[in-house]
Amino acid sequence: MGFSIKLAPGVRIRASSRGIRTSVGPRAARVHFGAGSTGFSSGVGPVGFYTSLGGGRRGSRSGARAATAASYQRQLAAQQRQAAQAQRIEEARSLLHTFLHILDLHRVDFPPASRPIAPEPAAPDRVGIHRHYEQHALAGIGFFERGRRAEAKQRAAAWTEAEVQRQWANLKEQQAGWQRYFDDRWQQLCDNEPDVVLETLEEAFEDNEAPSAAVGVTGSEVSLVVLVPAVDQVVPERMPTTTQAGNLSLKKLPQRERAGYYKRFVCGQVLVTVREAFAVAPGIASARVAVLRQDGLDSYGRPRVSCLMATRFERAALAGVRWDEASATDIVNDANSELLLDQRPRTFELLPLNLDSEPALAELVNAVDLAELAAST
Repeated sequence: MGFSIKLAPGVRIRASSRGIRTSVGPRAARVHFGAGSTGFSSGVGPVGFYTSLGGGRRGSRSGARAATAASYQRQLAAQQRQAAQAQRIEEARSLLHTFLHILDLHRVDFPPASRPIAPEPAAPDRVGIHRHYEQHALAGIGFFERGRRAEAKQRAAAWTEAEVQRQWANLKEQQAGWQRYFDDRWQQLCDNEPDVVLETLEEAFEDNEAPSAAVGVTGSEVSLVVLVPAVDQVVPERMPTTTQAGNLSLKKLPQRERAGYYKRFVCGQVLVTVREAFAVAPGIASARVAVLRQDGLDSYGRPRVSCLMATRFERAALAGVRWDEASATDIVNDANSELLLDQRPRTFELLPLNLDSEPALAELVNAVDLAELAAST
């Protein structure tokens, strides 16, 4: 129910359950405001027209804005999920590369060294030599003096041949001198001359991932040291895997598995160093290796060094190893002639060796210049 009151010509107030609403203006152009939305009506005779001036449109724009904001939020959330997934995939790829590198370290092959051959010298510049002598021979002879020019050119050709032969003989003599030097050094290397072996290995180890050095040669045996980083610098804490639903997952690596990968890394570096030593020094029959790790600084600021492993290999023991199939840990366990290491019982973590009963090994560790060794690569 409601009622309507005419206050003045063209002004009417209507009251209803929705509230009070006022109409102003003639029937042909009347404005309505109050309860509800503001509107405008126009009518002549029995036909009328009404349109809202704001309320309904504001509601429509508000709803559109809300819908647009919700759509934007959904798109933004989807993009964030895609970016997070892409980042996880990239991290998984990087982790996988790291673990594969650890597993394949020892599979690097080194071709055996052979007697070096001095390279063939480049032939003398015959054209340049002939041009020089011909210009010299023709100097002062007129262009139309054909006879004299012919004789001069013959002399230039003879001089050219003699100079070419002279230069070629000098070059071949230089080549022979280099070959004698190479042969002498090759023989010293095969005879395990300590200085030559150490110098050869120093050059070979320059590009090794883990700093390595040869520290002594006794007979046909070489002593090597390898400096490895701590486990946190080598083995990631997480490993890429998949859930039962097939989704990518980066699980935390158990301590025992992490220790196993670190041991593979250490054994891989040992085998790489030994294989390269045997390849470039053909007279070496056995190699002793001490694996060192720098464990920070002591209270005096000096490097604290621990020895994680000491082992020995004979060249013959590595013949026939299935490098593409066997793991570095298995090869070290099966091919060594001596092995000294200590592991934590539950996790198999490599522990520093107690060198109280190994004076020779302790002397070697104390004699190594870590700064120089680390700088060697």
